[in-house]
Formats: sequence, C-alpha cells, structure tokens
Amino acid sequence: MKRRQFFAFAGAGLGASFLGGLGTARAQVPPLRLGVLSFGTVEWELAAIRALGLDKAAGLAIDPLKLASNDAARIAFLGDAVDCIVSDLLWAARMRGEGRDIVFLPFSASEGAVMRAPNSTIATVADLAGKRIGVAGGALDKSWIMLQAYAQHQAGLDLAKAAMPVFGAPPLLSMKLEQGELDAALLYWNFCARLEAKGYKRLIGADEVARSFGIEGSISFVGYVFKRGDAQADERISAFAGISRQAKQALASQEALWTQVRPLMQADDEATYGVLKRTFIAGIPSRSIEEERADAAKLYAELAKLGGEKLVGKTAALPEGLYWTGR
Repeated sequence: MKRRQFFAFAGAGLGASFLGGLGTARAQVPPLRLGVLSFGTVEWELAAIRALGLDKAAGLAIDPLKLASNDAARIAFLGDAVDCIVSDLLWAARMRGEGRDIVFLPFSASEGAVMRAPNSTIATVADLAGKRIGVAGGALDKSWIMLQAYAQHQAGLDLAKAAMPVFGAPPLLSMKLEQGELDAALLYWNFCARLEAKGYKRLIGADEVARSFGIEGSISFVGYVFKRGDAQADERISAFAGISRQAKQALASQEALWTQVRPLMQADDEATYGVLKRTFIAGIPSRSIEEERADAAKLYAELAKLGGEKLVGKTAALPEGLYWTGR
C-alpha cells in the first residue's frame, strides 16, 4: 500500500488522462534539461522512459546533458545550464536554506554500507579498531559521520582515531579492498552491490546506522533537484514526476524492460547484474512524502549537530517546502 501511495502522490497533477495524450498546451512546454552522470542509475530510468514512450505520452521532451561528476552537475545546475540534476538531500536542503527556489523529488533509498572481505574476521563495528577503512566521499560524507556516531554510542569507539580511515574515490577504494590493502570500506550502494556479487560481505549498512538515530523507515537521500520559478517550470516538474513514477513501476514489475537497461549497467556477469537490479528495485521510494520528510527532518537535525556548518551550512533544520508535493 505504501508504495502505491507514493506512486500516486508523486504523479499528482498529471490527471487521469496521462497516457491518453495531454493536448497542445502541454506539448508547448519547453524541454526539461536534465543533467545526468555517465553510467549513473538515472540513465537506467531514462532508458525505461524512452522504451515505454512515457515522455512522448506526457508531451514532455527530456533533454539530457551528460556530466562528468557530481561537482560538475551542481555547477551546471547553479549556472542555469540544466533545469534538474540528481543530487543528495543535504545539498538540496542547503541550497533551499540559502534562498534558492528549488524542490526535491525522491529518486532512490538505496544506501551504502561497510563492506569486508569474504574471509574477514571483522564481525562488529568494534572490530574496526586498528583497521584500515576506506571511506568514499571524504571526511564530511554523511554516512561516515553517522558511522562515527554509531561506533561511539554502540562501542565507545572513536573511529576516526581508533581506526585508520583512508579517504578516496569509490572505484579506487573498492579496488584496494579487493587487493587486500584495506580491511573494510564504506562505499556507495552500487559499489557495494558489485562487491557483493563477488562474495564480499556487508558489515553494516547506512540504513541500519540511520535507524539507530530513531528513524522509522527508509529515506531517499538521493533525489531529483528541480528549479522552480514559474508555472511552466512547475508543469515540467509535475509531468516528470509522473513519468518517473511510471518508469519505476515498470522496472519493478517488467523483467523484459531490463533488456533496455542492462547495456548501461556495466554488468558483465549474471551475479553482478542480479545484485545491481535487485538493489535498485529495493531502493525505489515506497513511502509517502509526509513520512519521508518526517524522518528526514529527524536525521537532518542529528547530522547538523554532528557535522555543523561544514556539512549543512547555516541551514540547521530541514527547510519548509523542500519536497515536491505537486503544487
């Protein structure tokens, strides 16, 4: 029921005639300029949208611009080169807190994890003392900040001092873990999935760490970030929200559709393909916007305390109006 509630909610404003044609007014809406990362999972959703013809049915042209990195995507967004990017909730909150008229639409609740080798003796977070831990995203990565707080609370362990963190890019850290140069690595979900397909094990997931802060359900920390500003912008957002909703529904239920996606997945073997697909589907947002926002506000407040202005800027609380609600 919750997933159906979310899908219905995200498509608010599209009307019952969504797939039956939307008339000439909708067709005249300017294209949505969408910034995407090459080989990012947004490309998977776009492949499903094209295969099903959802963009044409909605009368909304999607003009993707491929970008090299998250930083490049943010620069393009702030420089008005694109209307929408996929970014994390903390950055979106910070931008709205600074007065920018933007909104956030949940894209994925899939989260990273601490991965360890198949034969590792590391069994608990406490066992990370004295170990070499790869950390993707840097010292201010939200998952690393939460993991440190979790280790302190659960094991009385100052992880930054008791362990040997190594910060770096996820592909490099994943490779170093496979080569035995790291004992464990905190990685993003897609890198975790690739390692899992090779027999590597999860020590603890970021979702489990988040629950220790009193969070009741999954939070989509990755989402579409849109610029607003006028009625046409809102019309584009509303149309795309419905398109995205239907694409996710189809990917979750139509195995044949993945034949359009697989060439984009860089999955050379069935095990990797299977884990990536399963984790992507599991991360499809399934909660109402109200539920998402309530838990996100709790966790954001904790992160603001832990990371301070370096992490969230001067936006100490999740801003009102951050989530797209169809109006």
